[in-house]
Amino acid sequence: MKNKNIVPQDGFAGLKENFASDAISGFIVFLLALPLSLGIAKASDFPPIMGLITAIIGGMIVSFFAGSRLTIKGPAAGLIVIVAGAVTEFGGGETGWHLALGAMVVAGIVQILFGVFKLGKLMDFFPLSAVHGMLAAIGLIIIGKQIPVLLDVNPALSKGKEPLELFASIPEFIANWDPKATLIGVISLAIMMGWPYIKNNFIKKIPAPLVVLAIAIPAELFMDFQTTEPKYALVHIGNLMDNININASFAGFAQTGTFIKFVIMFALVGSLESLLTVKAMDMLDPFKRKSNANKDLIATGIGNTFVAFLGGLPMISEVARSSANIANGGKTRWANFFHGFFILIFVLLASHLIELIPNTALAAMLITVGIKLTHPKEFIHTLEIGKEQLLIFIVTILFTLGVDLLVGIGAGILTEILVNLFNGKPISAIFKAPTEVSFTDDAYLVEISDAAVFTNYLGIKRKLEAIPASFLVTIDLSKTHLVDHSVMENLEHFKHDYEREGGTVNIIGLDAHRPVSSHRASAQKKVK
Repeated sequence: MKNKNIVPQDGFAGLKENFASDAISGFIVFLLALPLSLGIAKASDFPPIMGLITAIIGGMIVSFFAGSRLTIKGPAAGLIVIVAGAVTEFGGGETGWHLALGAMVVAGIVQILFGVFKLGKLMDFFPLSAVHGMLAAIGLIIIGKQIPVLLDVNPALSKGKEPLELFASIPEFIANWDPKATLIGVISLAIMMGWPYIKNNFIKKIPAPLVVLAIAIPAELFMDFQTTEPKYALVHIGNLMDNININASFAGFAQTGTFIKFVIMFALVGSLESLLTVKAMDMLDPFKRKSNANKDLIATGIGNTFVAFLGGLPMISEVARSSANIANGGKTRWANFFHGFFILIFVLLASHLIELIPNTALAAMLITVGIKLTHPKEFIHTLEIGKEQLLIFIVTILFTLGVDLLVGIGAGILTEILVNLFNGKPISAIFKAPTEVSFTDDAYLVEISDAAVFTNYLGIKRKLEAIPASFLVTIDLSKTHLVDHSVMENLEHFKHDYEREGGTVNIIGLDAHRPVSSHRASAQKKVK
């Protein structure tokens, strides 16, 4: 019997060693990814088949040179808002799609440069509450966009409406609903929401989206949607080979402000989501392997550049599919490869089955994703960390819903800076924290002065990462006036990663500080 502590081999040796486990996990992830990729593409105002093209390339090509072994690359619900916004602002319809692709190509190149210049560390510049607020706002926008699809109303009723307008139009959507299609959508939503609460471990292993399709497709056939429902009630993908073209257009560069805005949003938010997923999956990896974040950014950027030329959605390391991969026994990058391979085979041999899927079932899956992102427990958890973190969280949500995502994350960052100044951070410490590292008696002492906050953590992190592995490291915060939540969380991550490689980390010097809440990672403010 194989020792579970032996780290799986990489490359083709890993394929031979772990073929069965990776193929099985890849197949299960394929069942999860197929309907989600279709739904994400449709919600993004892209041709549905383009979601599948992204998943195929993310699996079968990007997996070979990715810096993370267990993440699944594919289209993400978190980017729906940006992609659909780009299509709309570039004119909508097929023209908007082609021009949005041009911005995506450039964003993919920017992502490659992020990795080349080792900017994966920039993830730590963003305050965690603002990042979670951004994701919660995205969740609300997804829900707002998918409610009319769940009710199977004419797309013309929701076309061009902003997030808050969509929620205000819910009574109008209900007045124009389609009872038959909505019934399938509501049942699908109940399955998606209720599946995590099932106690039976065997049944729970079946992906909920597969159960939805197993019920929704026969129900659609029984009610004869092909002849009794409008065309928009069902998914339409066409032939894969007919859709493989160079679809990107760079004519959108004439709209310079819009073009640059979406290049920044695609590159920034896509990279941020990918890096967060890579970090989370490293913590779940049973073999405690550490991913190369910069190499993964390069791989994702290459994949996005290639995919955008062909017309596909931007890809990231997607958290739900990556988590499912680990939970189902995936051991190497080949699980990601197999997930893309199975999607390709299915599209080539059974595309007619995809066109039997009711759009209300796909909407139910996406609403579930939206609910997870903006669940009330996210608000409660943020409040537990501190009232000031809830303020940052809500400000980010409101500005994202009311203006756009880039303004939302900017408003969250500005709010955190103002909160930190109010809590005693010296203005001189906004971007720099004096950090001294000394070595005596086979131990390292790291002394941080003034304030340790998200805007100056990159300098602190650079000095922490320069410390060799397997030593005793003491981080002394006694000379700080303030340590914010993002830094407390990041120091805990450093402690976890360093101790996983055989070292020891002690965080001291907070006896004269007062936590702003009872949460383990709350901000620490020195008592005057």
